[in-house]
Amino acid sequence: MKNPKIVIVDYGVGNTHSVSNAINSLGYKKLKISDKESVIAEADVLILPGVGAFEACADNLRERNLDTILNEQVLVKQKPILGICVGMQLLATHSEENGLHKGLNWIKGTVKKIQPMENYAVPHVGWNDVYTQNNSPIFINNERDSNFYFDHSYYFDCRNEYIIGFCDYGIKVTAAVQLDNIFGVQFHPEKSQTSGLKLFRSFFNSI
Repeated sequence: MKNPKIVIVDYGVGNTHSVSNAINSLGYKKLKISDKESVIAEADVLILPGVGAFEACADNLRERNLDTILNEQVLVKQKPILGICVGMQLLATHSEENGLHKGLNWIKGTVKKIQPMENYAVPHVGWNDVYTQNNSPIFINNERDSNFYFDHSYYFDCRNEYIIGFCDYGIKVTAAVQLDNIFGVQFHPEKSQTSGLKLFRSFFNSI
């Protein structure tokens, strides 16, 4: 879709404006940041950003009734959505970060602490190649094994059939997931320069 109505879901996390700036730089004009049901309902595509602790992000979603609103738009109306960083982790069944906390349960799996081999630091911060698989439409414009920027201590442990990209960090770390119209990336496309912009473009074009 050349000019989709894009809504970045606002639930009080910190990277909404940096995501908005990146998308704006691609020339998409029908872009809003909102937590209003009426605005979200009018969108062609949704972005679920996220930084910080899983529990706080999940609580913010539920306090604003956004879990119910998004369930309707994404599961019932099959609206495409892209989760970014903690936004991807929220797609999971639950997270083990500082206790056990419920996610949206859209993609079965658990968010777990990275337990890398020796000489790998946690949090995982910096650039890594992402090895793509399953021919997902969000990577069509990227060169194979493109570099993306990560900043996280937890990763999404899910069935291999949902994984469309991973990185090697001493262990295999899930970098991207997809189930039908639901997409998620652990890295930050808005901080990944050309690679990230190409991913956004591919995602919107795939609608």
